[in-house]
Amino acid sequence: MTRRVVLIIALIWLFGFVYYNLNMPKTAGNVTTDGVVVLTGGQDRVERGVDILNHHLAKRLLISGVDKSVSLKNIATTYKIPDRLMGCCVDLGRQAIDTQSNAIETATWIRQRGFRSVRVITNNWHMARAHFELARSLPRDVVMIDDAVEVQPSIGIMFAEYNKYLFRRALILTEGHF
Repeated sequence: MTRRVVLIIALIWLFGFVYYNLNMPKTAGNVTTDGVVVLTGGQDRVERGVDILNHHLAKRLLISGVDKSVSLKNIATTYKIPDRLMGCCVDLGRQAIDTQSNAIETATWIRQRGFRSVRVITNNWHMARAHFELARSLPRDVVMIDDAVEVQPSIGIMFAEYNKYLFRRALILTEGHF
């Protein structure tokens, strides 16, 4: 009986892993939102956020999870952000250290500005967990648009990310039951 249960759990995990990999999100296209949030840590994320601002598809950009040692000038130089955008429309979030705190930082930023819609930019392999955390933190009336930067992650990254996603979901399901 125990081997059968283990086999069933392993098959469910395997099918979930395959589904997860085959259904990674894509870019959102030219959708307009009040704000755009970039979760730091991955290739082409900040560039995508700046592009959204340059095309007037959002009013403001939050770069969440920026190290305290990084200045606005560093960001502007590294990502070639014009002074006009840096001065009016770019905020650096320095509180987040992981996906869960990215969600809290983003929710605070959205509430402070009274935004009703937000585009969230992260890599495709990270979007499911980011969406899950943000959906738990954002006000219920805020529309969230997933805008995934498409990259080809290694199988190791996919394995780790899928397990982190499952772990967070399981942790939330069991919250308060122990």
